[in-house]
Amino acid sequence: MSITTGDDVSYLLRNYFNFLNEVSIVIFEGCVEGLFLTGRAKGEMESRAEVVAVADRGLEGDRYFYNKGSFSHWPGRGRHVTLIEVEVLASLPLSCAISAAQARRNILTKGIGLNNLVGEYFRVGAVVLYGVRLCDPCSHLDRLTRPGVMAALKGRGGLRADVVTCGVICVGDKVLAAASK
Repeated sequence: MSITTGDDVSYLLRNYFNFLNEVSIVIFEGCVEGLFLTGRAKGEMESRAEVVAVADRGLEGDRYFYNKGSFSHWPGRGRHVTLIEVEVLASLPLSCAISAAQARRNILTKGIGLNNLVGEYFRVGAVVLYGVRLCDPCSHLDRLTRPGVMAALKGRGGLRADVVTCGVICVGDKVLAAASK
């Protein structure tokens, strides 16, 4: 389903709140370690203390919010927000080491396995996101950083998510995913 209308967002919210009524406990918890945006496709990612998430659009100030990202012209969902684990970046071989900003993901997380969130609703601070698909690295990342980064991040390049509800996300916010009864 393509999220392009208010009806689609309403549908997702209804399903999310129905889901919340069935939740018994939170089993995955992490936190936001960093936030990054750039307004240009190949622009340098800038660190932020907080970002504004807009439902069905993404993060204000980011290239994909304005449809100016390198892959904005491709159809499909999952371009609102990208996330990556600090643990993954820390585990990269020295020859492929990159900073969180160089990873070109919007949200740096700690303590939560992002691969588990594909097909799941989860919260980052007060904002509800939906995990659309893995954020597999591509040759574009190799070109912007160094050869070998794409291979080193294979299967652990993070998560692509859609913004379901509006709100502010801050460094230090909790990342919460829930389990059903």
